[in-house]
Amino acid sequence: MGQGFDFTQYIQSVTAVQQESLGFFRSIFLEWNQRINLISRKDTESFELKHVVHSLAIRRFIRFYDGARVLDLGTGGGFPGIPLAICNPDVKFTLVDSIEKKIKAVEDMVQQLGLKNVVVLRTRAEELQQEFDYVVSRAVAPMPDLVRWTYRMLVEGQQGSLPNGWLVLKGGDLKDELAPFGKNIEIQNISEWWQDDFFETKCLVYLPRQVL
Repeated sequence: MGQGFDFTQYIQSVTAVQQESLGFFRSIFLEWNQRINLISRKDTESFELKHVVHSLAIRRFIRFYDGARVLDLGTGGGFPGIPLAICNPDVKFTLVDSIEKKIKAVEDMVQQLGLKNVVVLRTRAEELQQEFDYVVSRAVAPMPDLVRWTYRMLVEGQQGSLPNGWLVLKGGDLKDELAPFGKNIEIQNISEWWQDDFFETKCLVYLPRQVL
């Protein structure tokens, strides 16, 4: 995989300009990864599938309205926030992580990509004062912790094709982790969309803010 990777086979609404930006993102991300190891070196060959397409599963599940405010908590190397920001230029993204070296890398990538719809912050969830319509995250913490950390800043309403809430990329056995939310939670198996082996155990967990 590389610059010629065709994202439209997974997300059909990605434009040619967005495809080009995602290709450029790959280049600058891998430069940073050589310096501070944002992802496993063995993952670099499958960067697009395991990191970019995986992040864009959120976009397959929901359409954010223009002006929606999205918090990417624990963004790490910029996932899922940067791919989502590239493909949703009219949505406002705030990318947060507490690790300084990761945030410096993400800030540089956002600047080089020219993403005007992204704010990058080095902070912890408990210190955030802003309000958001959606929280996205990828394998950062158990769902009850994510909800507890961000509940006060997530507003009710609907700024997308689904009511405001949490959209979290997960994997593995989630039965015990999600039990506290009962039938309020929705689980989308990503393998129902894409048959690649990587997605076999991957899912997207959606919890509307209005049910809590």
